Amino acid sequence: MAGGITSYFNGKYKSLNDFFKMKEENKRIHAMNDSLINLLNQNFVSADSAAVLKTDSLRFDTTGKARQFLWRTAQVLYATVNSDKNYLQINKGSASGIKEDMGVLSSNGGLVGKVVNVGPNFSQVMTLLHVINKLSVQIKRTGTSGMLSWDGNTPTELTLNGIPKTDSIRRGDTVLTGNYSLSYPAGQMVGTVARVFKDGATNFLILKIKPTANFGSLQHVFVVENLSLKEQKALDDETRRIVDKNQSKK
Repeated sequence: MAGGITSYFNGKYKSLNDFFKMKEENKRIHAMNDSLINLLNQNFVSADSAAVLKTDSLRFDTTGKARQFLWRTAQVLYATVNSDKNYLQINKGSASGIKEDMGVLSSNGGLVGKVVNVGPNFSQVMTLLHVINKLSVQIKRTGTSGMLSWDGNTPTELTLNGIPKTDSIRRGDTVLTGNYSLSYPAGQMVGTVARVFKDGATNFLILKIKPTANFGSLQHVFVVENLSLKEQKALDDETRRIVDKNQSKK
């Protein structure tokens, strides 16, 4: 009898706790929406003034800058954190304009990962908590870039390598997305430095990073589309092909 009563109240507590978590998540979503995230300057790039542009009020801001990034909201249907290769699924797919390689950020603006598979109504996201997911990031205060990864252990700590020991890295330093990804804008929050170690075998530091996104309680996310992704990737692939072809002739 006592066990049944305890179970009953535990269930009620969990439901109430989930309600308040959802309420806080909705507050963050509304706060991001209220900031008119799609109108922020970092979503636009300067257009070539000599080029003839087709006017589209949704593609350009009031100064004539061309939109490069478009943000969409989505709900997280489920997410894993206990594997060494973690994913989450969202309730938006190709019918809503979602495509592979789109970046995904949490409701508080933290990088979550990247879309890797898309169906008509749902999409799968590979999160930062995936042992093969490596990305270039930047320390905001020093401007130094390094490689962020996850070792498959605790879901509340990532690892940043490649930062020289000469950098004056401090606990609490902000880590941002860098300029080396086409999937999301540079300057987005990734996390903060939690611990700093000196690698005795190299001239680099080993930094432990607390991610901005709380992977254990994600309920809503933003999916960001680079509207120039297809053209940029095509140019990159063609450049590599040309260089490889010229190299083979030598």
